[in-house]
Amino acid sequence: MAESTEYDLIVVGGGPAGYAGAIRAGQLGKKVACVEMERAGGTCLNWGCIPTKALLKSAELYQKIKKSDVYGITAKDVSFDFEKVMTRSRNVSGQMAKGIEFLFKKNKVDYIVGKAHVPAAGMVEIVEGEQKGKFLKAKNILIATGCKMRRIPGLEYDGERVMTSREALAITKQPKSVIIVGAGAIGVEFAYFFNALGSQVTLVEMLPQILPVEDEEVAKTLHRAFDKQGVKTFINTKCENFRVGKNSVKVDLITGDKKEEVEAEVLLSAIGVVANIEGVIGAAAKVELDRNYVKVDDNYQTSAKGIYAAGDIIGPPWLAHIATFEAVNAVNGMFGHGQPKRVKNFPGCTYCQPQVASTGLTEKAAKEKKLDVKIGKFPFTASGKAVASAESDGFVKVISDAKTGEIYGAHIIGSEATELIAEYGLAMELEGTVESIHQTIHAHPTLSEAIMEAAAASMGEAIHI
Repeated sequence: MAESTEYDLIVVGGGPAGYAGAIRAGQLGKKVACVEMERAGGTCLNWGCIPTKALLKSAELYQKIKKSDVYGITAKDVSFDFEKVMTRSRNVSGQMAKGIEFLFKKNKVDYIVGKAHVPAAGMVEIVEGEQKGKFLKAKNILIATGCKMRRIPGLEYDGERVMTSREALAITKQPKSVIIVGAGAIGVEFAYFFNALGSQVTLVEMLPQILPVEDEEVAKTLHRAFDKQGVKTFINTKCENFRVGKNSVKVDLITGDKKEEVEAEVLLSAIGVVANIEGVIGAAAKVELDRNYVKVDDNYQTSAKGIYAAGDIIGPPWLAHIATFEAVNAVNGMFGHGQPKRVKNFPGCTYCQPQVASTGLTEKAAKEKKLDVKIGKFPFTASGKAVASAESDGFVKVISDAKTGEIYGAHIIGSEATELIAEYGLAMELEGTVESIHQTIHAHPTLSEAIMEAAAASMGEAIHI
């Protein structure tokens, strides 16, 4: 057998689950290694959450400058350099990846760039990279290989005409037109980005609303905003007969009995993700899967003793902050630092403009559960700060128990929604009520007052509506 090294923990994957789990183990004084096949930070940091936020910030700023006359400011000949926008995005990712690598050193984590295979419990083999052929022994293994973009069957993804979000983050020339298949968070964010910079965007979703996991009222509001911005949006629509040519892509859109052909320079596929499990776990490890995701118990341990898993690889909702939470809890549990927590309430965020953020049950889900609820809603048009900022689109909506005021869910569409949602998340974690939110004094004028006013509205006590 090739050379081997023994650890307390080996983490396979260096994304938000993997690097967080490795760093936490390092904090606990454990001997730990993290094996990542590309670069620390994984998909989120290098090809997902972080670079897309850099792009969206450029698009948002460009749009604000174009509309500067609203604020009494004249800005002439406003333009942008698409290649510089994309380069900045890559630089932001690079900077953050260096930060993770620094944290590895700080916490004495051995960082190995390569592809790992788990042939059996207690053993990890490096199968690609400079340390190929090396075996690592460990009392504990944490699988955190995440997911990759799902692809449309039969289509060749060449990164020029047909691409996923990953390839889209590497382009340097702006497409004049884009067809985006899938209107989840990724599809919606890219639709906003390309449209804001002047590309003609067609956004297609086969389900009855864009952002299918969000509250129906929120989704409809965003749909109207996209219509106003110039995004051509289709719902209840299937894509058929993809035809990739030298200079364009053609697709037939089927909405009920209606068929329409659309054509664009580029097709961006955003139809979801699949588990990144291929070649990761050997048969001898005897790790049980569920729909190709790794199955775990309440301690994040798989069916094989000593092998744990966390993050996207154990299934939806495929969010970076959940992956981090799960990995840290898994590591705490395996080394005796309290009973691991499983995810209950969590925020979901989409960073288009207006932003969308939510936690807990939608109104529809609450009614399907036959819960007796009250709905509190406050529009940003009644918020002094929002109006003063010329960002009054959207609202805050809170769903609570009609008798006790327990908060079941909260939904925000509007400026800084992704920052504002944290207050409702904390309230739900602390088992707070709409009354406790209402009775907490919020500074005036702030956008956060809308959080308070929505809670008050559910009790019939909102002042400003």
